[in-house]
Amino acid sequence: MTLKADVKGDAYEGLLQKNAEDTKSGAGQYFTPRPLIHAIVEVMAPVAGMRICDPACGTGGFLLAAHDYIAQHNPYLNPDERKELRFEALHGWEIVDNTARLCAMNLLLHGIAAADAESPIRVDDAMKSDPGARYDMVLTNPPFGKKSSVTLVGADGESRKQDLTILRDDFWATTSNKQLNFLQHVRTLTKVGGSVAIVVPDNVLFEGGAGETIRRKLLHECDVHTLLRLPTGVFYAQGVKANVLFFDRKAASETPWTKELWIYDLRTNQHFTLKEDPLGYEDLGDFIKCFSAGDRPKRVESDRFHCFSIDELLARDKASLDIFWLRDESLEDADNLPAPEVIAAEIVEDLEAALAEFAEIAANLGAREA
Repeated sequence: MTLKADVKGDAYEGLLQKNAEDTKSGAGQYFTPRPLIHAIVEVMAPVAGMRICDPACGTGGFLLAAHDYIAQHNPYLNPDERKELRFEALHGWEIVDNTARLCAMNLLLHGIAAADAESPIRVDDAMKSDPGARYDMVLTNPPFGKKSSVTLVGADGESRKQDLTILRDDFWATTSNKQLNFLQHVRTLTKVGGSVAIVVPDNVLFEGGAGETIRRKLLHECDVHTLLRLPTGVFYAQGVKANVLFFDRKAASETPWTKELWIYDLRTNQHFTLKEDPLGYEDLGDFIKCFSAGDRPKRVESDRFHCFSIDELLARDKASLDIFWLRDESLEDADNLPAPEVIAAEIVEDLEAALAEFAEIAANLGAREA
C-alpha cells in the first residue's frame, strides 16, 4: 500500500516535533510550535500568486502552513496555478545544513517542490547580503541568542570586529543584536505593499541605542499594526520571552505610516508548559478573532486587546513597545500562584535568557580585544 503525501508528511512532522522535544539534541531551536504557526498564517491569510519567504526557515513550518492555507482556501486552482504554488511560491534560507535537509524533506513529503527540481531552500546565512529578491509575504521565527557568522555594517558606518564584514546600506543602524538585524533584513526582503509576521524576543521591543533607532524607523516607514505578546513555556528553546510583530511595508512618506498599534496580551496570567499544558490552537482563538484579518478597521478593544496611537508610542521612553496593562494576579494573590513546576520553569527561562545575554556581551568584548 502506498501512503499519500499528506500522510507521510504528517508522520514526518510528528517525528520532527518529537526530536524538538529532546532538549539534549538542541533541535528545538529550529522548531516553532505548529499551533502558533497555524494561528499566524490564519491571520496573515496568504493568497494564490504570492511569493512567500522565510529567511530562517528551520524545518519549514511556516512555508508548509502557508502552502496548505492557500491550497485549502483555493480548491479550484487551475494546473498552472497549482504548479506555481508547488514550485515557485515558497522560498527559504537555513544556515544549518542538516536542518535545511530536514526542511527540504518535510516539504517534499507534503508534495511541495520535487526531488529532481531546484530546492526552494538555500543553505546560507540569509543576512550576509541583500539577495535582491522581494516577497509579498515574510513569515519567520529567527533564532534567538545566536550571533551572525558575519559582521554587519549598517548605513551609519559602524561595525563590530569579526572575521568577515558585510556592508548593508539597507540597514538603518548597526548592532550586534541579531534579532534587530533580522528585523531590518526582513523589512528589506518585503515588497512595498507586502506584509510581515516575525517572532521577536522582548529586547527588540525596548533595547536602547540602535534598538530605538530601528523601532522609530520601522514605525515611520511601515504600518506596524499588531503585536502579540506570547506567554512563556511556548518554545522548545529555553529562556525565550517572545512576541509576534505584524507590519506592512509602505512607500516613502514624510509622516509615519503607523497610525496605531494594537497589542494583544496573551502573556499576563497565562501559563503553559511544553509537555503537561502546551499551547494549543484553541488558546489563540480569541487573538485570531480580535485580529479581524478581513477588516482591521473594525477592531474592538477588549481586556487583552488594546490600541495605542503613534503619538503615545513615540512619546514613550526609547519608543519602547514593551507595554502591559493587565494586573498580574500571581504577583498580588498567593492563591492564584501557578504550579511550582511552572514557577521553576519560568525562573530557569529567565536565568538562561540572562546567561545568553551575558555570554554575548563577553564574546563581543573578546572580539574587540582581539
